[in-house]
Amino acid sequence: MRTQSLLLLGTCIWATGVAAQEPEFLGTVRIDSAGAQNLLGNAEITQDELEQRNPAGMSGVFAGESSVTASGGPAIAQKVYVNGIEESLLSVTIDGARQNKSAFHHTGNILLDPELLKSVEVSEGIAPADAGPNALAGGLAYTAKDARDLLEDGKTMGGLASVRYGTGNDLRRSLTLFGQQGGFEWLLSGTQHTSDDYKDADGKSVVGTEADLSSYALKLAYTSDSGKRLSFSASQTEDTGKRAAQRGPGGILFTRPDFFGTTTGPSTLTPGLSRRKSYTLTYTDEAPEGWFAPTAQISFNEQEIDASGVWGKNTSLSGFVKNEWQLSNGTVTAGVDFFREEAEGKGRGPGPFRSSGKEKLNSIGAFVQARQDLFDRLSVSYGARVDRQEFTGADNRKFEDTGVSANAAMDFMLTDTLSLTAGYASSWGGYELGEAALVNFGSPWRYDGFTSSKGRTGRVGLRFDNGTWAASAAVFKTEIEDLTAVLPRRGARGGTSDLLSQGYEASLSYTGENAFAKLNYTFADVELNNRTIGTTSYYFGRPVGKIIGLEAGYDLNDQWRVGGNAQIALENTDTPVKLPSYEVVNVYANYAPAGVKGLNIRLDVQNLFDESYVSRSADGFGNRRVIPLNEPGRRISLTASMRF
Repeated sequence: MRTQSLLLLGTCIWATGVAAQEPEFLGTVRIDSAGAQNLLGNAEITQDELEQRNPAGMSGVFAGESSVTASGGPAIAQKVYVNGIEESLLSVTIDGARQNKSAFHHTGNILLDPELLKSVEVSEGIAPADAGPNALAGGLAYTAKDARDLLEDGKTMGGLASVRYGTGNDLRRSLTLFGQQGGFEWLLSGTQHTSDDYKDADGKSVVGTEADLSSYALKLAYTSDSGKRLSFSASQTEDTGKRAAQRGPGGILFTRPDFFGTTTGPSTLTPGLSRRKSYTLTYTDEAPEGWFAPTAQISFNEQEIDASGVWGKNTSLSGFVKNEWQLSNGTVTAGVDFFREEAEGKGRGPGPFRSSGKEKLNSIGAFVQARQDLFDRLSVSYGARVDRQEFTGADNRKFEDTGVSANAAMDFMLTDTLSLTAGYASSWGGYELGEAALVNFGSPWRYDGFTSSKGRTGRVGLRFDNGTWAASAAVFKTEIEDLTAVLPRRGARGGTSDLLSQGYEASLSYTGENAFAKLNYTFADVELNNRTIGTTSYYFGRPVGKIIGLEAGYDLNDQWRVGGNAQIALENTDTPVKLPSYEVVNVYANYAPAGVKGLNIRLDVQNLFDESYVSRSADGFGNRRVIPLNEPGRRISLTASMRF
C-alpha cells in the first residue's frame, strides 16, 4: 500500500512538474558539460537543491540521492557513503581544505553543520589529479557561503535569522550577519540545535539520540580592484549530547552513538563529545590576465572524539599552490600540495587498556590536469599526479613510498542530444593513519606487512538531454587493494584488505518552466575480501545494494512552492542476514508572503508514512551482538526565516 502511495505521489508531482534551475557547475572537476560530469559520477548538489531539502543534518543534504547515502542517529554518529564506500576512503574538502577522518569508529568522520552550505560536489571514483591526494574512491567537496553570496544587490550589510521547531522539542535556531564595504567582506554565523531523544515509528524512544549541536563560523576577505582576493575562515562545530554507552574491553564504557544498544549488556547514558575545528587562509586571482592565474591555500583542521573509555584526536595541516593556464580549447591546471597529519589517542582503562600513542603521516605531491574540447563533438579531461609519503608508526617505525595516479575521461556527442561518456582512473592511495582513539589499546600496535594502497575505477555510459528531458545510464567498478587495518585486530596494523564496489546507475529528469523532477537508481554490490561487506566494516563501506531516489516539486505561484523527496531501499539478500526494504517519503510546503519582504515560512513532514526502518547505511544490522538504531518516525516541523 505504501509503495502504491509513493508511486502515486511521484507520478502526481512528475506530471505537475517542479520549478528548478538547470544544474550549473562552479568547480574545476569538469570536461565540458554538466550532463557529461553526471555520467562520470561527478555531480553537484547546488544551492537551490540544498534550499529545497532544508537539511538539519547530513542525511538531509543527500536526500533524494541514490548513489550517496548517509547513516542516521545523532550528528556525532553520521557517516557518508558513495556507492557504498565510506568517505574515509575519499578526498574530503571544505572550501578546498583537506579534512581528516574520525578518531573513533562508532562516530562520524566529518562533523558538519549544513546551515551555510552553498554546494557539494561528488566524485564517484574518477577524481581528477588536482582534487588532492588519497582520492582512492573519489571525493566530496563541500563549499560554504561567503558574505557576497548572501548580500542583496545594493546593500552593504545584511542578516539571516531562522528558527525551526518540530516534533520531540526539536529546536534549531541560527543567526548569520554579513557585510561588504569596498573590497572588505565579513560574515559571522552561529547555530544551536537541541531536541529530546527521537521516537521511531513504533513509538519507542531511541535513547541517546538527543540533538545538542552548536556551530560557529567566521569569514573575512579582501578583494582588490584588480581581482586579487585573500580570505580567511574559522569554524567550530560541536556535538555534546548524552549518548548510549556499553561496557567493553577493560571493563570501561564505550560510547556507541551508532547503535541502539548491544545484546551483551545494558546501555548507560554518558556525555559524548565530537568536535571539529578548522582554519583556512586562501589567496586567488579572480581576474587573471595572461597565463598567471594562481591559487594558494593553507589550512589546519582538528577532529576530536571523547568516547568515555577512550579519547582520540586527528589533526591535519595541509596546503597547495596551483595555477590554471587558459588554452585556446580549454585549460591546464598544475601545482603542488602537501599535508602533515597526526592521530593520537588515550585509553582510560586498567593495565594494557590505559594506552596512549601517536601515528604521523606526511605527504607532498605534484599534479597536472588538462580539460579540453578537442573537436566540436569531443571533450576530454586527463591528468596525473605523483605523491611521496612518509609514515611513522606508534612504535616509531618509519615507512616511505612514492606512487603515481592517472586519470582520463571523454565525452563524445553521437548526436545533438545523445552522448557517450567514459572514464578511467588509477589512484595511489598511499598510507592511512590508524584509529586515533585505539592506538596501542589492549596491546602495542605492530607494523609487519604495512604497505600503501592503490585503486582503480572505470565508468562508461550514455546520456540524453534535449533541454527539458534528460536521461542517463552508466556502469561502474571501483577496486581498492592493500588497505591496511585502520582498526587492527590484536594490534596488527599490517593486515590488508581488498574492497570492491561495482554496479550500475540510471536517472531520468524533467525540467520545466515552473517545475523539475528527477528519479535516480543505483545498484552497488560492495565486497570486502571477495565477500559481501558487513554492516560493521568500519572504514571500508556498507552493503547498500539497490537504492532509488526521487525528488520533485512545483511552484504554484510566486509565493508558494510544494515538493518532496524519497529514498527507497530494495531488499538485499546477498548479506548473511537479509536486509529488508523500506520506503521513506518527505514532503514540504514553502510560503514567501509578498507583503513581508525577506520572510519565508516552511512546513516539513519527514517520513510521511511513518515507516519503521533501519537505514541501509546504518551500523550493525544483522550482527548478533548489536541492536541496530531505528530511524525517526513521522516528524513535523515548521521553519520561519527572515532575511534583513
